[in-house]
Order: sequence, then structure tokens, then C-alpha cells
Amino acid sequence: MTEEGSTTRGSHAALDEVRLAEAIAAGTGHWTEAAADMDTYLAGQVADASHTEVIGPLLAASGGSGVVRFAGREVASWGDPSVPEMAFSATKSVASVAAGIAYDAGLLVSEQRVREVLDVPEFAGRDITWEHLLQQTSQWEGTLWGKPTSVDLQSYREGTEVHGTPPGQGWAYNDVRMNLLTYALTLLLGRSLEEVLREKVMTPLGASSSWSWHGYRNSFVEVSGISVPVVSGGAHWGGGLFISAADLALLGQLYLDGGRAGDNQLISTEWIRRSWTPCEVKSEYGYLWWLNDHRKPWPTAPSTGRGARGNGGRHLLWIDPTRDLVLCSGGRARSNACSPPCRRPSPPDPLLPRDRQVTSQVIAEPPYLRSSPSPGTPSRHCSNMSPPEFSSPGQRSAMVVVSCQSRYCP
Repeated sequence: MTEEGSTTRGSHAALDEVRLAEAIAAGTGHWTEAAADMDTYLAGQVADASHTEVIGPLLAASGGSGVVRFAGREVASWGDPSVPEMAFSATKSVASVAAGIAYDAGLLVSEQRVREVLDVPEFAGRDITWEHLLQQTSQWEGTLWGKPTSVDLQSYREGTEVHGTPPGQGWAYNDVRMNLLTYALTLLLGRSLEEVLREKVMTPLGASSSWSWHGYRNSFVEVSGISVPVVSGGAHWGGGLFISAADLALLGQLYLDGGRAGDNQLISTEWIRRSWTPCEVKSEYGYLWWLNDHRKPWPTAPSTGRGARGNGGRHLLWIDPTRDLVLCSGGRARSNACSPPCRRPSPPDPLLPRDRQVTSQVIAEPPYLRSSPSPGTPSRHCSNMSPPEFSSPGQRSAMVVVSCQSRYCP
């Protein structure tokens, strides 16, 4: 342990705040400076062969920032975590929060076909359910806000895009289909998703007023004679969520706390359970949340983590309920190199029993964390104690609370 006053305890873990500060100071000095000119940066990020015109607002990056929350409170930060940044595809997980509001209000039934509740041409004759939209398995083909589904080349990067098959039989990371969901949710709720999220979640959470959620210059729909903006589910052609690390971390804390903030149940535990249930076609994906159950997409991170990520992992919201941890990091420079003194652990040997793997890798525990087992639980360290393989050294250094509550490491 450390000197008195430098250790913070969670339910079954203790965090060395002094060494955490040292780790952040050593690993968070770089950010994606090119994003300060967001027009040029976004043009370089989008690989589409056509329809590349940006039609939504952009926000220049101001520098890397982040927040670490442990045991329900903020224990560390870097940069200026109060400054909004473009969240890129981390916006998708926030769209899932908006869908949860509709679910809790009894308006959205996951297994119901969308055309049964929305009489719009985009869903006519299609057996697409809300769950298909939320899992990105709708297989929808068409054009929305002037952007065809076929031009989004990121659909093909995972190798799970299958053409000509029914909904639910293929998975694609497609921003046009994502925008189809935000369009459908706007019609279902009868209001802009930004307005709904602000009223039902962000204001009760005590978030700042600096965040905003944008669509495109042509993404409007008429509801009861009123023109309502439809927000986008990412920043592929501009728009999306503009939010600070501090405010996004509050959303992470809400999900960590089972959807409860103080005396208010803002999102149901059932919706969070559904959101974090693996998709049959893509086991590391739920309702627009990344799931690390099988250590994909973060091979060296704990399998209990759930994440929202965008811009190639440069923007990250990481939630680990087992470790009582929320990490939000934005604007980091992407690096696949492991900077000293980081050492990546060897992958587990599938032929070894799990118990032997745990006891054979006790040296992997980071110096700023010590586990505190519950009474009657054998004291043992975990094989997955190294910070996860995030996109930057800064994110790896800040991901610090990774101890187990149970007898065996998940």
C-alpha cells in the first residue's frame, strides 16, 4: 500500500492516486493535432469513393482531455475535460441511450418491426425490427439525406457485410443505417433526440449545458406540422454529438450505476442489460455498445469492459462494472506502439486450465492498483491487470482500475 491519504478504495479494489497521477503525466502528452483543422482532418479520414461532401457542422479539436471515475467519483483528469469535442462514432452509444428512453416509455419494443409503428416509405415492406437497427444488422439499402448506404466503405472493414440477405443475417458499421435509426427514433418520440436526451437524462445527471447534438443541413422531418431536426449517429459527414469528457463520463457513470442517478431511475436496468447483450452476428457488439466479453476489440483489456468509441479509438468511453470504473478519453493521438515502460502480456494459452493461467501471471498487476478481496475470498492477482490495448499510450496509462471482485478473473 501507499502512504496514508493517497489511496482510494472501491468495493473490492484500492487505487493509488499518486501513481495514477504519475501514469497520466507520463502518457497523456500527445493528441491528434491534425484535428484542429477539422475540415481537412475529416476529409482525410473518410475513404468513401463518392458522396464525400460534409453536410453537417464541424468542431475543431482543442487538445486531448479525459476523466477517470472510480468508486463513483472523479479521481483524475487531464487536459480540459470541460471542453466539448466531436465524439465521432461514440455518438452511436448515446443514440442507444435515447432508444432506451423510448423503450422505458413503452414506445419501443425491440423485437417489433418498425413498419408496424411508423408508416414511412423507408420501412415499407421490410421486416426490420428496432433490434436490427440497434445492432446494425438491418441490411437496409437505400439513400437517406442524400447519402446512399453503398458509399460508406467502413461497412466492409469487418468482413461481416452480406448483401441480399434478410435483416439479422449480416452486420455492418454503416452510418447511413445509423442515421436511419435516429430518423426513426425522432419520428417515434416526436421530438429531436437532443431535446429528449437533455430533458430525460443529461439535466437530471447534472451535466453542463455545453454539449450539443447535430444533424445535417437537410436532415429535418415534419412532426405535427413542426420541422424537427434529425441528429446524425456519427461524424462521417459532419454533425453528431459534441460533448466534453466530463459530461460523457457522467453517462458512463449512469450505466455503471444501473441507470440510477440519486433517487431517479433515468434508464432501466433492463435496457442496459439488453444494450450489453451480444449480437448473434457480431458477438462483441450489443445495442450500439462494444462488448469485450471475448477480448475483442481490446485484446489486453478486461473482458468485463463495455465501450463507446469513435474516430479509430481516439475517443473512448470505457465502463467496467466489475471494477467500478469509468474512463473517458478524447482527442488522443493514435499509436499502435507500446511505449516504455509498458509491457504487453502474452496471450493466454488455450490449452492451460484457467486457474493455472491466473496464478502464472501475477506480475501483470500495475503498480498503482492493489486488490482488496472480499472477506473469505482468497487473495490473488489477475492475469489481465495490464492496461488495455487502447489506441494511445495515454488511454492505456489512464485505464487503471482493473481488479476483480470475484475469486477468478473474468
